[in-house]
Amino acid sequence: MLMWLHLGRVCRGNVFASLFVLLGMIVVPQSAGSADSDLSITTQASRTKSTLMSILFRTPQHGWAVGSGGVILKTTDGGKKWRRMTSGTSALLTSVFFADSSKGWATGAGGTLKYTADGGESWVSQSLETQQPLYGVYFTSPKLGWVVGGGGTILHTADGGEHWTEQVSGTTAALYAAHFLNDRKGMIVGALGTVLSTDDGGATWTSQETQSAVTLFDVVFTDSTTGWAVGNAGAMFQTTDGGTTWVDQTLPCGKACTRVSDLLKIRFINQQEGWIVGERGMLYRTADAGITWSEGKSIAPASLFGLSFSDTTHGWASGENGAILRLQLSR
Repeated sequence: MLMWLHLGRVCRGNVFASLFVLLGMIVVPQSAGSADSDLSITTQASRTKSTLMSILFRTPQHGWAVGSGGVILKTTDGGKKWRRMTSGTSALLTSVFFADSSKGWATGAGGTLKYTADGGESWVSQSLETQQPLYGVYFTSPKLGWVVGGGGTILHTADGGEHWTEQVSGTTAALYAAHFLNDRKGMIVGALGTVLSTDDGGATWTSQETQSAVTLFDVVFTDSTTGWAVGNAGAMFQTTDGGTTWVDQTLPCGKACTRVSDLLKIRFINQQEGWIVGERGMLYRTADAGITWSEGKSIAPASLFGLSFSDTTHGWASGENGAILRLQLSR
């Protein structure tokens, strides 16, 4: 069962407005085999027991991971060695995003927003007028970015984070993730089946109908019309019209399944190949644009919250107790 760790004030009756952190399992550095002939999975030594909520690689060599206790890790050799950087906070950090090789942001509890201009060697705080927990960050350029969080919070910057302004979301639901196709078109997902879209850079946000109250933890688009959102209990929704309508594609439990896992992060490396990680270390794959998905298998004895691909052959997942797994595809 997931144990829900609260990051801030939540709305009464909204049990999903707290962050998803499963505690108490142990990851031992090891190499893991794979039933997939083209995939090798290796557990890397992070040298931390912190839960790593988010991971990002811009190249096969340069990556960052953030998590509980204010942990920020950096690698310059593809994860062979991870260094712990000074974050200046002990807050739970939930998401990390780099707009280029130098400028990056990390969100966290209590309105925490950390910024680096030197590739993650040093981090400073950017001031926000909110104490809401912040769950997701996305930049379309080093100047233009959005942060989302509890209580329907959407914050926007047009100057690289020097100033942030609140955008009207029209909801009080916790917002967990954002994805933008360009400076104007974006999507945000969150609790209670919330899906918000914008075509004007967030000047206005429109609620999209999923016809479900499921909590959605992540969203990604592969082009201007096709997108995916995933959430608890195997929830998966697909749109093929730019988010106007969403079709329920929730994964079945499977032959050996006793309970469908929460799906926590989804990424596509091209329009055909997609990946999902989630609760209990589950990994799912599609090679046909989501028409079919693999039954799913556990690749780690821990829940996985972060997923990033630097290209079509190199990927990483992160999770509880410092878990970092390298996904290597042969082509």
